[in-house]
Amino acid sequence: MTSRTQSAVAGEHAGAQATEQTPYYPSGAGSRGTAPDAAASLDELHDTARRIAANVERVLVGKPDVVRMALVTLLAEGHLLVEDVPGVGKTSLAKALARSIDCTVSRIQFTPDLLPSDVTGVSIFNRQTNEFEFRPGPVFANIVVGDEINRASPKTQSALLECMEEQQVTVDTTTYHLEDPFMVIATQNPIEMEGTYALPEAQRDRFTIRVSIGYPDPKAELAMVDEHAGHNPLAELEPVSDGSTVRRLVNAVRAVHMSPEIRKYAVELAAATRQVPEIRLGASPRATLQFVRAARAQAALSGRDFVVPDDLHAVAVPVLAHRLVLTTEAHAARRSATDVVRAVLHRVPVPQGSTGPAGHGGQANGQSRR
Repeated sequence: MTSRTQSAVAGEHAGAQATEQTPYYPSGAGSRGTAPDAAASLDELHDTARRIAANVERVLVGKPDVVRMALVTLLAEGHLLVEDVPGVGKTSLAKALARSIDCTVSRIQFTPDLLPSDVTGVSIFNRQTNEFEFRPGPVFANIVVGDEINRASPKTQSALLECMEEQQVTVDTTTYHLEDPFMVIATQNPIEMEGTYALPEAQRDRFTIRVSIGYPDPKAELAMVDEHAGHNPLAELEPVSDGSTVRRLVNAVRAVHMSPEIRKYAVELAAATRQVPEIRLGASPRATLQFVRAARAQAALSGRDFVVPDDLHAVAVPVLAHRLVLTTEAHAARRSATDVVRAVLHRVPVPQGSTGPAGHGGQANGQSRR
């Protein structure tokens, strides 16, 4: 069984006529309008996540923390930005995660000449029917892999804004709903800036988590050479889950309990980033919402049905750092957004006492099941 891959060329789904009364729903697993899936148990979630992680780690050797953050993003109904130097496995991570789930997948190679319609789709006049037909673009898939997203112009990058926030596309006054689950995994190289366009703040704020893979340690790199030199493990990867299962896992994450004290703590952490002198633009309310969702996913992956402060700490830097805009003075002092988030975590008091629902008695420093 292999993943159903959707072509990155707009117009593959010919003949799907769009009207305002009957918006286009792409075929395949996870289309909207289906009956809601029941929530999975924590044991099922933990087992499925373990199998997906093991599958991805066959391709991305020696980076379990990065793989875990990718899973957190998936379960938090978010989008992932992989930002690092060339050759460390950014695209391999994105493609391995996509192939581990048996659902529709598309890939977009962002280039300076890419147009918004190449991403969202376009209405084409059919001479036989004398009507316009909507030809959906590659964004109509469960998982959309955007390679080198910062090489496209801001006009093309803006085509993803509505998709990522509202899970829909509007073309010629008609709205088309995207598949569920829907996740964008984008990569970019922050070093080679010639011929690139920096992501607008509105675009960066829509990415739930940003990760940097980094270079592997010598032992992991040696294992990679031994295992990958003679073949491509990505070509041999088989799905270990599907879109329906992912939706059930997402429903389980939504049900993870977060006490009022923990919710207040999450809001205080996000608000504290707006009051730091080194920060020109702090975390947005959207960031707070995604912060909470990511913490729930982190708790579920740790085998708990309630959130503790450690869960917020684990996802704070990946969720908040890429959204912060530093002042010129902070740049001159070689301060980073990561440094600021860590300072906020040390400064804001951690709530004490029970953090779980009645009967759990979970403590602020409760141990997570890994």
